[in-house]
Amino acid sequence: MPLIDSTPTVLMLWAVLGYLLGSVPFGMVLAKVMGLGNLRDIGSGNIGATNVLRTGSKKAAALTLVLDGGKGAAAVLLARGLAGEDAAQIAGLMAFIGHCYPVWLKFRGGKGVATFLGLILALAWPVGIACCLTWLVGAAVSRISSFGALFSAGMSTVWMVILGQSEAFLLGVVLTIIVFWRHRENIKRMRAGTEPRIGQKS
Repeated sequence: MPLIDSTPTVLMLWAVLGYLLGSVPFGMVLAKVMGLGNLRDIGSGNIGATNVLRTGSKKAAALTLVLDGGKGAAAVLLARGLAGEDAAQIAGLMAFIGHCYPVWLKFRGGKGVATFLGLILALAWPVGIACCLTWLVGAAVSRISSFGALFSAGMSTVWMVILGQSEAFLLGVVLTIIVFWRHRENIKRMRAGTEPRIGQKS
């Protein structure tokens, strides 16, 4: 953890701002604006980029990926620039929670992979790049997006230690636990051999 230099009020403010920023459901918004239908009725019903891709629109999926990652990065960078490193970690964590449990969708949000990668890239870019590459390797080898996500999250704290970013280790542990929790159904399907592969319709 970084040194706590900000006041509790400042940290609470960035927690709220981070949550609100993270809770914007870009996948749902883009699907509606682009006439792709209700994501809850498509594929897994998830609001993330992987499910948006199941609408058949690569453009919408790419935009969702960028925007979901961007809101995690924005929360970290804004808090760091205006408050400090302690606020940046709080804002990043709450942006991630906001994506997973948005108040606007009755706390039924996405699984947080893009937001996780975005905030890690902003928090410590060498670790972020390592996590992105880890996701690519995991997804390429398994042809399963969720496996890539779990592999990346699981390796994130290892990369933090190797790359000298131990101040973010506790945050990495918390994020990893949430990622695995959000993917618990995917883990069950992978064990059963029924998890959809990349490019396969759900």
